[in-house]
Amino acid sequence: MGFLTPYRQYFLISLIIVAIALIASILLQARGAGLGSVFGGTGTVFKTRRGIDLLLSRITIVFSVLFVVLCLLTTAIPS
Repeated sequence: MGFLTPYRQYFLISLIIVAIALIASILLQARGAGLGSVFGGTGTVFKTRRGIDLLLSRITIVFSVLFVVLCLLTTAIPS
């Protein structure tokens, strides 16, 4: 993959941007949805994601896949 060597800096910059976006999308998700019922929270076991929760969940998946692909590509490019 030596033909991508001049573009290594662009891959690194995009990797940093995607990492920040992934962190932000994880932090924006609803807190306490999983273990809330164990410690006296709501009694619902199953929760259906709707609206913004569903969108945020899908965006997080897209950012995580993009992050992994960019990590693999960046490490494959010789410096």
